[in-house]
Amino acid sequence: MSVTSSDKRFKSIAQDFLDYMSVERGASPLTIEAYRRDICRYLDFLVESGISEIDQVQRGNVTDYLGALNELGYAPASVERAVSAVKSFHRFAVRENLAEHDPTATVRLPQVPDTLPDVLSLTQVTSLLEQVFPSNAIGQRDKAILETLYGCGLRVSELVGLDLSALMLSDGYLRVTGKGARERIVPLAGKAEEALRAYLGQARGQLHPKRVSAVADGSAVFLNSRGRRLSRQAVHKLVARYGALVGVDNLHPHTLRHSYATHMLEGGADLRAIQELLGHSDIITTQIYTHVSRSHLREEYLSTHPRACLR
Repeated sequence: MSVTSSDKRFKSIAQDFLDYMSVERGASPLTIEAYRRDICRYLDFLVESGISEIDQVQRGNVTDYLGALNELGYAPASVERAVSAVKSFHRFAVRENLAEHDPTATVRLPQVPDTLPDVLSLTQVTSLLEQVFPSNAIGQRDKAILETLYGCGLRVSELVGLDLSALMLSDGYLRVTGKGARERIVPLAGKAEEALRAYLGQARGQLHPKRVSAVADGSAVFLNSRGRRLSRQAVHKLVARYGALVGVDNLHPHTLRHSYATHMLEGGADLRAIQELLGHSDIITTQIYTHVSRSHLREEYLSTHPRACLR
């Protein structure tokens, strides 16, 4: 943290807040790091404004900070996240009797424009998953990864975090650890199960060295060529590469998750069921897929109803 020695009180409260988010709220290391950056930036701003005690902060200081972020060109979503972190920080300080008042109580989160997620068509998904993969261990692994991302709707962090102990293949499920270390059970069936079984039965043993070494990872499901747990960056690269091979540029793993949810909804799945499958803590997060589905329905209507278009 870049605050000076005279601002030890700020540093202490900030660290208490991060410990609380990590230990009591179960936030992931990546989330904690994001909070750390946001809170450090905010405290730096307060110090530069001549504030050194948390109870000196007024609502105007918070709105000035919001304005500064906008002037610096931060994206709306980044501003929303930063303000959310600041509000959580002040609420924590009051709850723990580290401050007497919360200057953010009447500060509203900025409105972020609704953006629909990128979604592949069923034809594009078929082209992606039924293309010819390399006839080696890496090719088998990559096919299993793509099938599992789309077939189970996993986040890339959930995919690379899969351990062999989380596979319940005989029952047709995966045990997935999602955001906030929350576990959920995800069905595994059809092509995804077939590809994963093929990878585990043949390719994984070729990637994992027979002689256990310091770099090998005996628990990870998906391995790189050295026997280590596959990284998120590697998955991002391979998804983009296979996407480009079938004409889908800049394909992102999260697009496969979005496509999974959208195609489930279009197939008649209940929104609450999709929420459970995706591991969303709030149904509002899942409701974005209803917008995608409505768009799909409108396209179907315009293309099929005899009186929908003027001719």
